[in-house]
Amino acid sequence: MGIVAGLDSSPDFTRIVVCDADTGAVLRQGYAPHPVDGDRPSDVDPQAWLLSLGEAAGGGLLEGVQAIGVSAQQNAVIPLDSQGNTVRPAMVGGDRRTQIAAADLIDALGGREAWAQAVGCVPQAAQPVTKLRWLAKNEPDAALRAAILMQAHDWLVWQLLGRPMRRTTDRGGASGTGYWSAATGGYRPDLVELALGHQAMLPEVIGPAEAAGTTPEGLLISAGTGETMAAAFGLGIGLGDAVVSLGASGSVMAVHPEALVDSSGMITSLADATGMHMPVVTTLNAVRTLRGTAELLGLPDLEGLSDLAMKSTPGSHGLVLLPYLEGERTPNLPHTAGTLAGLRRESMKPEHLARAAFEGMLCGLADALDVLRGRGVDVRRIFLLGAAAELPAVQAAAPALFGAQVVVPQPADYAAIGAARQAAWALGASQGTLDPRNPPAWQGAAAQVLEPGEELAVGQAVRQQYVSVREQTHPGAFRA
Repeated sequence: MGIVAGLDSSPDFTRIVVCDADTGAVLRQGYAPHPVDGDRPSDVDPQAWLLSLGEAAGGGLLEGVQAIGVSAQQNAVIPLDSQGNTVRPAMVGGDRRTQIAAADLIDALGGREAWAQAVGCVPQAAQPVTKLRWLAKNEPDAALRAAILMQAHDWLVWQLLGRPMRRTTDRGGASGTGYWSAATGGYRPDLVELALGHQAMLPEVIGPAEAAGTTPEGLLISAGTGETMAAAFGLGIGLGDAVVSLGASGSVMAVHPEALVDSSGMITSLADATGMHMPVVTTLNAVRTLRGTAELLGLPDLEGLSDLAMKSTPGSHGLVLLPYLEGERTPNLPHTAGTLAGLRRESMKPEHLARAAFEGMLCGLADALDVLRGRGVDVRRIFLLGAAAELPAVQAAAPALFGAQVVVPQPADYAAIGAARQAAWALGASQGTLDPRNPPAWQGAAAQVLEPGEELAVGQAVRQQYVSVREQTHPGAFRA
């Protein structure tokens, strides 16, 4: 079928991969940082994304490419006037200034359950709907001029196509806005009005294998999607798979055939890039638990903490750490603190505390997995992502604590690869060589596969020890 490209415009850089359209093999790649001042500003001129895109594509990188897919950072919102010009810089990232706006919106619609029923998620500081509320309250003139709303990947696709009258997005990107429902497949314009103060034009949501358009040069541009959805598509996850992402905070997402509406708000009901659904559960404390413990023990890095933890044994000699250092979302305990239980003379050793930190972090993520399993989500294989996934202490404990096969993919540009795979799908569907219902079968991610094996019973005992302490300390935290 030829060659396709995927570009990922992350918060910090643009990365482009050029792939064989049939196999997914990466043929060449480009990279360029965004030309922005300071560390991840909250407001960014979207032209910076175009500049880094142009630089990353330099040197003939896209020569011979027949189709391009676009992945981009989620939660960015770009308000445009009726002529398609930005009325202010794009609002990006997890913006703390919008926390009050999130609380305002939750109250305005009648609470968390009302939002979960309406769009499958409860407003958070980072979401576009919340940023619109902040804009209306703090920059009313700009809010009044905002006639068109776009996200980062929508805007980039539109620019690549030469700013046509038709503006498009995909289900994955739309599902994170807070004003589109994955369950109904439709926008909620009333929620845009609730947030912004008036209606605005929204991009047309097109199907996973549809093309957004073709450039004057004949280059097909696919629908594009958010970074999370693109990375999942690049990894090749499907039914029975979950992804556990280890950042400072943690997230667990899975593929499911239907949208999950969760009145507690613990599950965010997103759509994926294939036509399926992607329920997500987040925890506030993942790698920050490990970093805090390393600092407490006077260790310079997480590798040192992992080495120390490996000198202990499963169960950490009875030490249990509830890792709620920043409060917690799963379970919903926003104002709590962490707990260290099981202190005895024999357990008061650095290696046992180090092991308890790893087990506490992973048990917290296992709780998040159980929220999905409790709603009927099938989890047979878990992809473990993030730099901490490479630590021996994580790999030693995760399969038995999660109760499933754990896959640790080799580092790669999975969001860009997912965008390229989407481009190949749209190209094949447009040529009649691929079924619009089934994406191209690309090579899976190269990965290390870890089985729970004989450690499963021990892991489940450690997990039960954790659950007992959690229930004693925070009774009924997981009950509706």
